[in-house]
Amino acid sequence: MPAIELTLGHSPDSDDMVMWWPLTGVRGPDGRPVPGLPSGPILDTGPFRFRAFAHDVQRLNRRAIDRGDLDVSAISAHAYPYVCAQYAITRSGASMGEGYGPKVVVRQRGGPSSLSDLWARLRADPELTVAIPGRQTTAYLVLRLLAGRDVPVREMLFSDIPSAVSRGEAEAGVLIHEAQLTFEALGLAPIADLGRAWTDRTGLPLPLGLNVIRRDLDSRFGAGTLHAVARMLGDSVRAAVAHPEISRALLLAHSGDRPEWRDDDLVKQYLRMYVSPLTVDLGDRGVLALTRLFGEAAEAGLCPATGGIEIVG
Repeated sequence: MPAIELTLGHSPDSDDMVMWWPLTGVRGPDGRPVPGLPSGPILDTGPFRFRAFAHDVQRLNRRAIDRGDLDVSAISAHAYPYVCAQYAITRSGASMGEGYGPKVVVRQRGGPSSLSDLWARLRADPELTVAIPGRQTTAYLVLRLLAGRDVPVREMLFSDIPSAVSRGEAEAGVLIHEAQLTFEALGLAPIADLGRAWTDRTGLPLPLGLNVIRRDLDSRFGAGTLHAVARMLGDSVRAAVAHPEISRALLLAHSGDRPEWRDDDLVKQYLRMYVSPLTVDLGDRGVLALTRLFGEAAEAGLCPATGGIEIVG
């Protein structure tokens, strides 16, 4: 029987990069095996083979919403209410900000001094904008919830936001991924941590990224496939956590245009933040956080109501 290929889309930030190598093996940017590292899966994937690839998270959000063709995908938590009929959330693979999260940054010289100062400047000058990594990102959703009003924004690739703010092309920027730890080198200063603000207000972690799986796997490949594949994903996250040396070697192999991945201390810090116990298992607290976020967002008219949350795995 030929192997069954399942597509697995993930973002290019380090926590997503390292979660799935136990299902695929370690490959370099050229697709070739990396000497000294596993060239194939280290887990039993049964008849399935996973084809993983990295895309910007907003591109994955739009693909899930517009096409829904990937079997497994990372998406922003904000995107889930738009795809909940087609996808379920996997128990493993989420990114949760536990008292920290996306940062709102400004220029150190001449930038707003606080969120209230930023809102005032935006009201006074309609040409000013906030750079965001996408309208379906949780970072944008929480910014809107905190603002309590519409915010003039400019969407751009997450990696372009720090330099855009530094050049004055945006009055402020919302940073995700490793840029949360490296922005000061560009002369930027934080005026808000959206994860901390959310936790201070709710007492809950901020759901940032989710891993979702198509609900039709059972009808396509047989009863029990959905939960079996979701459990494989959980096994992969646990294996990646158990072998941090391989995870870091994978990032080093892909560090050509990501110099921050050659900083071992920074990589360790970021992975501790976003590959947490809630990444291994959302648990009741993670589900409660999702319920609160989706409920507030739907009540504010910022997303559809989910009608409940299904976790598989």
